[in-house]
Amino acid sequence: MHNVWDLPRRIFHWLNVFFVFTLIALGLLMMNKSALGITGTEAKVGLKTLHVLIGYGFCINLLLRISWGLIGPKHPKLSLKRTSLSELSNYQTRISKGHKPQYLGHTPLGRVSVMLMFILLGVIMITGLVRAGTDIYYPPFGSTVQAFIAEHGELPSKIKPYNDTYVDPSAKLQLGPFKSLMGNVHRYSVYLLMFILIMHIWAVVKTEVTLHPGLISAMVSGKKIIEGKAEDE
Repeated sequence: MHNVWDLPRRIFHWLNVFFVFTLIALGLLMMNKSALGITGTEAKVGLKTLHVLIGYGFCINLLLRISWGLIGPKHPKLSLKRTSLSELSNYQTRISKGHKPQYLGHTPLGRVSVMLMFILLGVIMITGLVRAGTDIYYPPFGSTVQAFIAEHGELPSKIKPYNDTYVDPSAKLQLGPFKSLMGNVHRYSVYLLMFILIMHIWAVVKTEVTLHPGLISAMVSGKKIIEGKAEDE
């Protein structure tokens, strides 16, 4: 029994599960609000506001995890070590031959998966904050967007979400392509993240059943069962 995942790492993991799945559910709700009978500007703004507020929690959690990953103990660290194709191939070959290599941290395949997820989470965070600014004028970019699209001589703070009063039409038109790009990157990054999460969950369950019992419980207790010497010990 080895103490591997420390408390900050475990707290981040389960908070991230909550934030990601809640935000995905809200995003799907917003995309299908008309079909569900949710109409009107007030409901649209309300859903978007809730999505953004929970998104702030997601952002804070992610930034804290990245910070802890840089300064924390070894195995919670976000490893920048390159995982070579030969290392991945060797790991898969050993698995196919019936070997059960044990790791204190992530397996080579796990390292690749985790880094891909963190890159996607970062893209989703940045594009989400941009869209929060362009849609309902929330920080950190909302005031800048309001100032850009405000009619000459009008106070930018008077501009309200989904309301063109006090808005310069030409400035709004100019902002449109950038807003659309950020929205598309945000949406398709989430779609890709959903696919990777499904693969991640499948891989964890398979590893738990066939290779490394106690892997899932380790994300609760922080203690990982290792048979023999770990590959990364």
